[in-house]
Amino acid sequence: MEASPTLHDPLSGVVVVLLADFLRQHQGWGWLRLVAGATPYKDVPGLTMVKVMGSGHGGGFSLRPSATHQGLICNFSHLDLALQFLDSPAVQAYRSRARECWTGVLSVQSARGHWDKQAWQTSSPESLGQHADRQEDGRAPLAVLTRASIVPTKAMAFWRYAPAAQADLSKAPGCLLAMGLGEAPLVRQCTFSLWQDTASMLQYARQGAHQVASAAAYKHQFFSESLFVRMQVLQMAGVWLGRSYEPQVIKVPFDAPSAALVPELEPSHV
Repeated sequence: MEASPTLHDPLSGVVVVLLADFLRQHQGWGWLRLVAGATPYKDVPGLTMVKVMGSGHGGGFSLRPSATHQGLICNFSHLDLALQFLDSPAVQAYRSRARECWTGVLSVQSARGHWDKQAWQTSSPESLGQHADRQEDGRAPLAVLTRASIVPTKAMAFWRYAPAAQADLSKAPGCLLAMGLGEAPLVRQCTFSLWQDTASMLQYARQGAHQVASAAAYKHQFFSESLFVRMQVLQMAGVWLGRSYEPQVIKVPFDAPSAALVPELEPSHV
């Protein structure tokens, strides 16, 4: 009888996402980041997880890789350390070499599943520290992270559904930005999307190509592992697809999420 996979302790804290579209003359530097992976960040204070990820053509989700688009997804034990990282030379190196760059600091509201055999937990009051604020700002955008390890023998079947769902995502009402990311070609995929409100996100998730792709993923068991995370934006800044995001700090609630807040986006479009 095959042994069950060993699960790691759940990951908790604050999430940092960096999206970059490198200037053409800095494509080589970007490729070296992918090759180096997590190694350059091993001594960053408070960093508990980092993924250096490539992207599809144009920053989307396609079989054709992008030569310029890249993303970082990090988890920090404390918000202050996450903010410190955004002011570090490591992040400035991305900004100075990018045609466009967006950064966000996010608190986890709800999560389901695993990434590399590790579950994610909601952000705790301790991780938010003195910045935790129970006053809800209904105007604050939310972000969704979906990722999946695709069963290799089912990769081609999965990719038959992905383009239509990605096309719908890029033009979905209320979607402020979206980027397809990947740890490995074809089989380890991720999508990060930013939404102006929950209603817009749910409208996309529950209809059209995404709903069809999600149903197919469950029916045919495309994934050996998947993770779905809903997050609240604490801070964001930068430029993406020509749109400027002025530096801002957003007050968010820290009340523990209910089961109803489990993300509705499945990684059919990642």
